[in-house]
Amino acid sequence: MSMQFTHAIRGNFFDIAACVEQPDQLGPQLRHRPDGLLLLNQGRIAWFGEWQQGAALLPAGTAVTDYRDKLVVPGFVDCHIHYPQTEMIGAYGDQLLGWLQRYTFPVEGRFGDAEHAENISAFFLQQLLSNGTTTALVFATVHPQSVDALFSQAAALNMRLIAGKVMMDRHAPEGLLETPEQSYRQTRALIRRWHGRQRLGYALTPRFAPTCSPQLLAQVQRLRQEFPDVWLHTHLSENRDEVAWVKELFPQHRNYLDVYHHYGLTGEKSVFAHCLHLEDAEWQCLCDTRSSIAFCPTSNLFLGSGLFKLQQAWRRRVRLGIGSDVGAGTTFNMLQTLGEAYKVAQLQDYKLAAGEAFYHATLGGARALALDDHIGNFDAGKEADFVVLDPAVSPLQQLRYANSRTLDEVLFMLMTLGDDRNLYRTYVDGKVVFQAPQRQEAA
Repeated sequence: MSMQFTHAIRGNFFDIAACVEQPDQLGPQLRHRPDGLLLLNQGRIAWFGEWQQGAALLPAGTAVTDYRDKLVVPGFVDCHIHYPQTEMIGAYGDQLLGWLQRYTFPVEGRFGDAEHAENISAFFLQQLLSNGTTTALVFATVHPQSVDALFSQAAALNMRLIAGKVMMDRHAPEGLLETPEQSYRQTRALIRRWHGRQRLGYALTPRFAPTCSPQLLAQVQRLRQEFPDVWLHTHLSENRDEVAWVKELFPQHRNYLDVYHHYGLTGEKSVFAHCLHLEDAEWQCLCDTRSSIAFCPTSNLFLGSGLFKLQQAWRRRVRLGIGSDVGAGTTFNMLQTLGEAYKVAQLQDYKLAAGEAFYHATLGGARALALDDHIGNFDAGKEADFVVLDPAVSPLQQLRYANSRTLDEVLFMLMTLGDDRNLYRTYVDGKVVFQAPQRQEAA
């Protein structure tokens, strides 16, 4: 049997073979190949299986990259993050609404400067890749040049990225406001310029209901109807004061989610960040419309917003991914984010298993973005985005790793003790885009 491939990687692989509806279905889908072989061809996975089986596919003298002493996992999927807030991460002392006024809006005002947007875009993408995130759903700012800067640099990497221009016309500083017609016109131009180009996707991005008039939401609906294959990315029910404010602003709607649903903004490619204080009817609407939630544990804890009900998401069969939510979130690192997710669950008497956590950060996150046919595991035909983890980079990790008897214990150690030091290499489109500077072996 002959097979076309450009790279052969032997290693210790872990992924999840298929999407599930309940966590107790995960067991049979957890796939561990301590000595596996991954063949890549033109940015895609050509073959994946056991080394003993795959070695016969390799012509004599084939160069093989060996990661058997590491752990190779699919690239992490960040389902909610704000790239302009990179420079204000860790801003002290406020909950959501005050934090937006004091920190977020002043920082975002700088992104009318194209050079500044380019500089922060480059730094932001490097932070993602150095933390193993290979796909992200990203907020830009109200400025079209903030989107152009981010997409142009992601395109140079052939990275899978979804982003959009913030849309808002009230309750923000004057310099960040637009008219509904201006928002429609600029967003439409950005969609036509970027959506579907290489591995890029566009997300309609109304900031959240309080900053959007009914007239602006009608323009978002108009765009969703014109471009039904774009994503919708916004916030929902993050903070109790925010929820009360929405009820004041939109008294004719049954609840917060109904504001979006009324304008046709729910659906399979709609992602709602946070969802901490949902009513029963909102959970049901998310399920019925196949909308997705981005669970952002570090942000929710940092801003004191509340605890996400992970068990409820499973019970209600709502699709779920993990979001770092930088800059309210305090790390780009998905391992650290999963560690905080575990603590959020513990506070509600739910034990988040390591396999489930990695599912949410890989294939589950891909499904939340309607991308599970393209990314999320090592199935043949999927895009070659993956991460090589070094599971023991500190004396404490080495001690714990030596006492880990199972893969589950290794994964749990990584998500509770791990950080960016564990990232050994990141591959995007089958190419190394990050490697740990202290370990420079040849690929």
